[in-house]
Amino acid sequence: MNLKQNVIVAALMTLVTTLLLGIAYPLAVTGVAEVIFPEKARGQIIERDGRPVGSRLIGQRFTSPAYFHGRPSAAGDGYDAANSGATNLGPTNRKLLEALRRSVAAARQENPSEPVPVDLVTTSASGLDPHISPASAYFQVARVARARSASVDEVRRLVDRFVEPRQFGILGEPRVNVLLLNLALDEQLPVAEPR
Repeated sequence: MNLKQNVIVAALMTLVTTLLLGIAYPLAVTGVAEVIFPEKARGQIIERDGRPVGSRLIGQRFTSPAYFHGRPSAAGDGYDAANSGATNLGPTNRKLLEALRRSVAAARQENPSEPVPVDLVTTSASGLDPHISPASAYFQVARVARARSASVDEVRRLVDRFVEPRQFGILGEPRVNVLLLNLALDEQLPVAEPR
């Protein structure tokens, strides 16, 4: 083969593989997913009163004391799916250590008698994690109960209901989806309106 034929073959291979692997295959997989798992294929969007409030799969920033807070996020401006990623700071990096000290100190002000769960003060690898550990949820119960004028037992029972077990009983760790828990809080223990 001469140079001209090699260039033509290379261009055709690029075109064919782009059409097959870049267009046909993704469309086929998406079509099958839409038929078999329509909710999952659309990002598991949660709606309230006909409008989307979030996804089961991507964390959100909650700052009010009346809500459970998720893991800190280093993704863009926080929970930015277009900029998913971790801080990439090593365990001896001074910026990371200072940020952790501040986060731990803030958590201890909220609940000085309990050890601070590590996932409450560290980011996940994606920066989009929608879950926290049950320990992180229980750590926040007293604050949420005070802010909602509810009893600690009521809020604790609600957290108990939202603890998801290990997948198939062996994979991963027990976890709590923060958005689902906060939506249940609004339904079952709404914040008292000021008079």
